[in-house]
Amino acid sequence: MHTSITTFTPVSALVGGILIGAAAVLLMLFLGRIAGISGIVGGVLKPSQNDVAWRLAFVFGLLIAPIGVWAVTGSQPIVTVQASTPLLMAAGLLVGLGTRIGSGCTSGHGVCGMARLSRRSILATFTFLAAGVATVSVMRHVLGGL
Repeated sequence: MHTSITTFTPVSALVGGILIGAAAVLLMLFLGRIAGISGIVGGVLKPSQNDVAWRLAFVFGLLIAPIGVWAVTGSQPIVTVQASTPLLMAAGLLVGLGTRIGSGCTSGHGVCGMARLSRRSILATFTFLAAGVATVSVMRHVLGGL
């Protein structure tokens, strides 16, 4: 199975959205925590008392999710990234910096914060989207598709 960023499959998108929403609700219901990936991973790197096990379990679940896809579909998703390694490293550092400055990432603000009608999360999510649109537009139309 090959997954392209431009391929839209509504059924898999719906199933994925339901699973993400269910995970966020279950984490909030049982642990009272917000399913923001940057915060969860950041908490693993800077642990506090009795706060590491659930974070590691959550990250482990994210990492083994392709096995679940394989079990259901019979094939692994193939993700093709065309950017260079230095560009990916720079992008990763910028995303990490942005999530620290913005006190969260797209999952924390976009899924959990917007569901709670947080004004800060709604503003942050619109800022993420605007920055994404601007970045893609500059890269494709100004820089010629790096």
